[in-house]
Amino acid sequence: MILSVGQPIGRHASSCGYCSPSGERSKADSSHTAASLVALQLSSEVYQMMLNRGWRRSGRFCYKPHLRSSCCPLYTIKLDVLCFESSKHHKKLVNRWNTFIQRGGNAGNRERQKGKDNAKFNLRASIHASEFHSDQNQQFAHRFEMTLEPSSYTDEKYELFKKYQTEIHYDSTSPGGFRNFLVATPLHQEPIQYSSPPISDLPTHYGSYHWCYRLDGKLIAISVIDILPECVSSVYFMYDKDYEAYSLGKLSALKENVLAQELHAAGAPSLKYLYLGYYVHSCQKMRYKGEYQPSFLCDPETFEWYPFADCTALLAEHRYACFSRPEVQDFKESHPQEPEQDTLERVFVISEVDGPQVSVIPANVNHLRIDIFVHY
Repeated sequence: MILSVGQPIGRHASSCGYCSPSGERSKADSSHTAASLVALQLSSEVYQMMLNRGWRRSGRFCYKPHLRSSCCPLYTIKLDVLCFESSKHHKKLVNRWNTFIQRGGNAGNRERQKGKDNAKFNLRASIHASEFHSDQNQQFAHRFEMTLEPSSYTDEKYELFKKYQTEIHYDSTSPGGFRNFLVATPLHQEPIQYSSPPISDLPTHYGSYHWCYRLDGKLIAISVIDILPECVSSVYFMYDKDYEAYSLGKLSALKENVLAQELHAAGAPSLKYLYLGYYVHSCQKMRYKGEYQPSFLCDPETFEWYPFADCTALLAEHRYACFSRPEVQDFKESHPQEPEQDTLERVFVISEVDGPQVSVIPANVNHLRIDIFVHY
């Protein structure tokens, strides 16, 4: 059993990067707040429950935005990967990348292969069609490889992140910032209880991973993901701007979709979803997450899931929407559902730190103390 321990740090104000001018962020606004905690360690089950209540993580820092007071409400969105159907746009993205890998050229090469548009599109087969396999005699123009590895720091990864921050977000960074943001994780590796032995390319444990894209030996992109009992959760994606024309961000969502499908098919029956982070209806550039269907948004008050189309119909009329009670919108008073007591009993919060000894108490008990030792 993994003991889940977090240190609540209360609400904090933050700037908004969604409604600010391109390349800028607004100043910290007290109305744009989030509940937050620093997670010392989390089980995959507990973090899954946190996701289902609107939480996300950045390294060990976990946060849950206060949607009613936010200028740009952030709704948790998940995709049902078992019912997903590729759109014409998705097929073009995959076929364009495969053509580049197999035949060379560039994103502007629109040459069609005879009969290609008439062939039935199989997402899983097409996603893997560009990948290099040492046991196959592949005569491709490029060698494209994907490796899934536990979250870790390397200079190669940091250099890609630094280039991405500089050229895409016009921002600076540091090795320490990269470690804290995209390497550190509170999730412990826990065995996935497959019903049968999985194929060798699939992970054996829940936890945090870097899915590395290498083209002719060069690292060109990384999907930072968490693999959890019910989902593959997208944490972050970075890429080399030299390959921006191939829409690698959208392509990565399709690859993560297929990964979740394969985990389910291999014998992880509860793993049926891809969590795409937050859907921000008020930000046009974030609406692309709605391209992947069927999707669902998490109600900010009952934490139940509602079909995407029903939710966006409300969001088109209201800045903030409660999907379970459409009459409760914007700043009207509401009462979010409280977590069950047995859930709170399994979540521990830090009450005292004395050197390597950390005292923790269950989230719903204020008199019981358990001491654990932490080695850094």
